[in-house]
Amino acid sequence: MNNSNAIGVFDSGYGGLTVFKSIIKELPDYNYIYLGDNARAPYGDHPYEIVYQYTLECVEWLFAQGCSLVILACNTASAKALRSIQQKVLPVKYPNHRVLGVIRPTAEVIGNYTTSQTIGVMGTRGTINSRSYPLEIEKFFPAVNVVQQSCPMWVPLIENNEHLTPGADHFVQKYLQELLSQAPNLDCILLACTHYPLLVPKLLEFLPEGIQLVSQGEIVASSLNTYLLNHPEIEAKLGRNEPPKFFTSGDATVFNARASLFFEENVASTQIKALQDR
Repeated sequence: MNNSNAIGVFDSGYGGLTVFKSIIKELPDYNYIYLGDNARAPYGDHPYEIVYQYTLECVEWLFAQGCSLVILACNTASAKALRSIQQKVLPVKYPNHRVLGVIRPTAEVIGNYTTSQTIGVMGTRGTINSRSYPLEIEKFFPAVNVVQQSCPMWVPLIENNEHLTPGADHFVQKYLQELLSQAPNLDCILLACTHYPLLVPKLLEFLPEGIQLVSQGEIVASSLNTYLLNHPEIEAKLGRNEPPKFFTSGDATVFNARASLFFEENVASTQIKALQDR
């Protein structure tokens, strides 16, 4: 398969499509491959070793398709696998390849969104338990207080298209109240799961005034733009002007139907069984 050195975008399932959409909007000329590991999703409750194994397999699959730059558009994969891949795998096996995540670029700017110096982070259990966001945010904004809340029911609600129904109200209110009880003065909530932007209309129904919701798509897209400007040797090798390609380890028909909810366009994917059969 010749993909003319596309940028690879990976997620355990559908959520990364919200980031992918923002990347294409900001950087429309490059070639892209999106891979969703739907057959083995969700990653949020898996232990570190499993997330690392699955993520590395997907990254190496994208490398094999000609992607020399891969974006982990998944908070769980970024939290549990990115650093090990960058430090242990790339220098030894793929010295000319790069893998970037979503946590660091978010941490670099999130402190600019708060005046109360208190930020709430809402994500999957895997992301929250990793404490990646408090640790990274402290490096750039040491004065900012970070409180966290895991939201295990939000991804299933979104993927079953129930997230904007009255049935979602209980779990939206529950997790918001649990977060706000930790820090009533917070004025910024980071949606640290790429699924969660789809919940914004529902969140706004129950969110107190004066609290800003921050999604990651535009932040990651802007960071990628800056990265390519700072690394012209990588940017020069990237292919251009081919339509994006979509792949899933799950059922392509199911993926296509659900992906349009996240990508806001019709998606035609191809199923790959190399990951599913491992």
